Amino acid sequence: MKYGLIGEKLGHSYSKPIHEKLVTFHDRKEYCYEIRPVAKEEFHDFMTAKDFTGINVTIPYKTDVIPYLHEIDAHAEKIGAVNTIVNREGKLYGYNTDFYGFLYTLLFHNFSVKDKKVLVLGNGGAAKAILAVLHSLKASEIMLVKHREGVNCISYEEAALKHGDASFIINTSPVGMYPVTDVAPLDLTPYKSLEGVIDIIYNPLETKLLAQASKLSIPAVNGLEMLIAQAKRAVEIFLDTTISEEAIQQIYEELILEL
Repeated sequence: MKYGLIGEKLGHSYSKPIHEKLVTFHDRKEYCYEIRPVAKEEFHDFMTAKDFTGINVTIPYKTDVIPYLHEIDAHAEKIGAVNTIVNREGKLYGYNTDFYGFLYTLLFHNFSVKDKKVLVLGNGGAAKAILAVLHSLKASEIMLVKHREGVNCISYEEAALKHGDASFIINTSPVGMYPVTDVAPLDLTPYKSLEGVIDIIYNPLETKLLAQASKLSIPAVNGLEMLIAQAKRAVEIFLDTTISEEAIQQIYEELILEL
């Protein structure tokens, strides 16, 4: 495999068409991007074989890849998760492009989180990058919400009881993702001050959570723009190039029509 995406279950992925569209902005005709499911028992052998030029990494391997890396950039190290790896002469270098993807989404939709309370649902690799963005933009309170209370996180029950004044809710959990689409991580009814809901799921484009937000007239954004924006940054790293930000919305609009 030259370039591609690894993860445990990838039936939901749109990464291949996105990468193929992105390289048309670079005129890299030989660029071939594959979707490669890797089971947990195969993961170690895959990483030690290093049989790739550049890969993206998704659930559940964004932290698991770190011990295999020769070097990790300061950005990814601070976040604690890697979603982009480049093989340079047998040495693996790790990056995090989710930060760029989520930052783009907030800025494009004019979601100002500064001095606001934000609830982040889930705590996987994508959540780590999202938390880093929220801290960098100076959100006043960032509450990590999980099914069980723990260190630095609250339960969904506590969120509903004590944090109904949250300005933004961001779902980073896989709840509501294809093929189990008829579920939502929480009910938005207790949250009366919401300025926006972001679900980083992109298949389906409108999750049950986002459908409820729209019904309540709350601005609702899916994860497709974040996916395209982080892929743009990954291609820039893979090919040592620069691609215009205009490509993100152009590809987004094309995919919406195709999907």
